[in-house]
Amino acid sequence: MAHVRLKLAAWWEANARDLPWRFGRATPWGVLVSEVMSQQTQMSRVVPYWTQWMERWPDAGALAAAPKADVITAWGRLGYPRRALRLQECARVVSSECGDELPRAYDALVALPGVGDYTASAVMSFAYGERVAVIDTNIRRVLSRLFRGEESRGGAASPLERALANEVLPSDGGDSDDISDDGPDDAVMKVPSGVSHDVSRGVPQGVSRHVPRATPPSVMWNQSVMELGALVCTAKNPLCEQCPVSDDCAFLAAGRPGLGERRTRPRQRFQGTDRQVRGIVLKALRELPAESVGSRDPGSLPRERVESLWRDHVQLDACIAGLDDDGLIEILPDGALRLPRG
Repeated sequence: MAHVRLKLAAWWEANARDLPWRFGRATPWGVLVSEVMSQQTQMSRVVPYWTQWMERWPDAGALAAAPKADVITAWGRLGYPRRALRLQECARVVSSECGDELPRAYDALVALPGVGDYTASAVMSFAYGERVAVIDTNIRRVLSRLFRGEESRGGAASPLERALANEVLPSDGGDSDDISDDGPDDAVMKVPSGVSHDVSRGVPQGVSRHVPRATPPSVMWNQSVMELGALVCTAKNPLCEQCPVSDDCAFLAAGRPGLGERRTRPRQRFQGTDRQVRGIVLKALRELPAESVGSRDPGSLPRERVESLWRDHVQLDACIAGLDDDGLIEILPDGALRLPRG
């Protein structure tokens, strides 16, 4: 195991993406925001939204006090906009019940609105440096291929996958298996050489100005395995020739059996779905000027314009009702729509 960890550490050193919430440059709250935004969303899309979000609302207290309409608008095209409101609910609890400080305990984190096992584990590892297995789709795929020689087929993490993630997680206590013959410095991860160490200028309030010189082995492992899954050991077309641990990979040695197999249902087409209709309605509301022409209520979308958004009015009305139930819009007495007030 030690040689696999060292190979991944060296690969991480040379290839880790310089995301703004990495390498100690974000507060724990900033790390949590990045994890919520990254759910089912490509990292490249998240970066500009996260940066603008943290500049505007650098901590839980600032987000808690923000108008809902502003929060939904700032979420933009990240998708699944209910996440934005859940994040604000979380911010209100952190602000009012936790002294505006994100809890450091796993149980306290998963008790927050919208925070599940993965997000809590990611915050514990990436923000607080605690030894905890972070289990996302990328990590599950890499570990299953590397150590079991099998394809990870999606769905919820199985007990076997969780057991494997915990079994291979390095110790942070300096066990001999975690340190090479070159000395104890190999037990920690240096900040990658391609990443700027100077974070003292032009940093939003919600971003830490302190960059740790080293990271515990378990944190480095979580981050490097996740990054390998995102960049190299991808689901359909893994770049095995570029993989730093290809010589150790049981999946590659077995001929990559079942490559790309999924046990989940086929991905739903987007065109014509309720998701598309909901997105069209929210986009129209986000793009309204402060004073909407032809509307009795500033910032609202008149009924006739609502009906022009989608030809199938039965589907449109069902989606509007769903958005209203989710607290993402308000329906006015004359049928006009607006983003929530307050």
